[in-house]
Amino acid sequence: MQLALSNWSRDQRTLQERIAAELRAMILDGRLRPGERLPGSRALAADLGISRTTVVLALERLASEGYFESRARIGLFVAASPPEGALVVARVDPAGPPVAPARATPVPAPPLLPVVRRDQPRPELDFWVGRADPALFPLRAWREAVEVKLARAGSALAEYLDPQGEPSLREAIAARVGPARGIRATAEEVVVVSGSQDGINLACRMLSGGGRCFVHEDPCYRGAFELFVRSGMRRVAVPVDADGLRPEALPDQRGCLLYLTPSHQYPLGVTLSLERRRAVLDWAERTDSFVLEDDYDGDFRYDEAPLPALAAEDRTGRVLYLATFSKSLGPGLRLGYLIVPPQLCAAARAWKALMSIGVPWLEQAAMAELLLTGAFERHLRRIRLAYRARRDRLIARLEASFGPQEIQGRRGGMHVAWRLPPAAPAAEAIERAAARVGLGVYGLRSAGAWASPGHPRLRDTLLFGYAALVEAQIDAALERLAAALPRLARDAPVPA
Repeated sequence: MQLALSNWSRDQRTLQERIAAELRAMILDGRLRPGERLPGSRALAADLGISRTTVVLALERLASEGYFESRARIGLFVAASPPEGALVVARVDPAGPPVAPARATPVPAPPLLPVVRRDQPRPELDFWVGRADPALFPLRAWREAVEVKLARAGSALAEYLDPQGEPSLREAIAARVGPARGIRATAEEVVVVSGSQDGINLACRMLSGGGRCFVHEDPCYRGAFELFVRSGMRRVAVPVDADGLRPEALPDQRGCLLYLTPSHQYPLGVTLSLERRRAVLDWAERTDSFVLEDDYDGDFRYDEAPLPALAAEDRTGRVLYLATFSKSLGPGLRLGYLIVPPQLCAAARAWKALMSIGVPWLEQAAMAELLLTGAFERHLRRIRLAYRARRDRLIARLEASFGPQEIQGRRGGMHVAWRLPPAAPAAEAIERAAARVGLGVYGLRSAGAWASPGHPRLRDTLLFGYAALVEAQIDAALERLAAALPRLARDAPVPA
């Protein structure tokens, strides 16, 4: 470890005194912590470009004062506690009077998005939305893919790579989205991103200029809403019903950017109908607008074949398609992709280079290996069966406890939206009551959604992410929920 010592050009003290004072201050203000090992005197002298004798004398002085302790044949360590009488003081310029630290002007920050983090406590039984089951991660296949790629890494880890993404991964993605989502794409149209938020940011950078208007579903994903609105774009909210976004409410103005979740609308879970998809594409062409299609959990369809992606029907280069591996594998990998129309390829590549110079190579290479060997599709088939069974159990237990209910989003994805009956308490009140018994259920705001003020779904909709809970946990969770809502459960019809 090298030590960054100040260079006090106006300090009149001896070099030995200056080194001792600086090390003492580093201990007292916490830059050197108790028990931390110091560099050897030879290394420290070499780093500072001074005599080793000067360094040794400074260290001996501090050791005699109780700041350091020597361990035989190991080295010099910071003492467990500062010597008695030592004071923690503000740093001063020894050549001048003490100067009060200046306060920087605070920069306004957008609200943090709610996410599941390992360092934060979670409810014992947690229906958090969009969370994959870590127990189903294909650890063996991933380890084998990493080992294969490391063995062939060559100079890949030691050089800057294509900011657009590892070519083998882009080729594999382009090959997969054809049969899986109906999209005709080349590797040149694929940009690898570090998750959906990175892809949304890239689209925002490319398309937010020129007075463009941001159009979004109401309700919608708050991460996209905050990013586009804070980029300075004017916005237009378009309502959503049981068939998805209502295209007749789209603005009749040119140069818009529509953010859309057509396959499994976030947060309500509905699917945009085929007729409305065609109307959206017609609107985009008529108004010279773009559509950002976020297919955040499009790998999961349970009871019927999925509709092709909106981008599959695009014939005029209006749709940017965003997807990730966060739901199918895990968000910790930070891997996703944006497929852009040919006329945006150069802009996407340039903006990605400016933003982050790409995504780490090893994760991209391993993901390409999973796709090319078929391991990823085998994994998807396995987890689809598991998630379908969990969805079925959740809906059955909801209806057994509370009677027939309006549950949206059941055809696919990883969560459903429960539209509460009129006599039920407000969604936020149920959320709080559930939390008191160790159960996580979520209203729209808590689940990272934005809705216009007074939107009825804020009061009457709860979201249940079921993918990370096994059937026995779902049974236990619904028992707790019914106990926490005795009136609602008692008034429910008894299922036949």
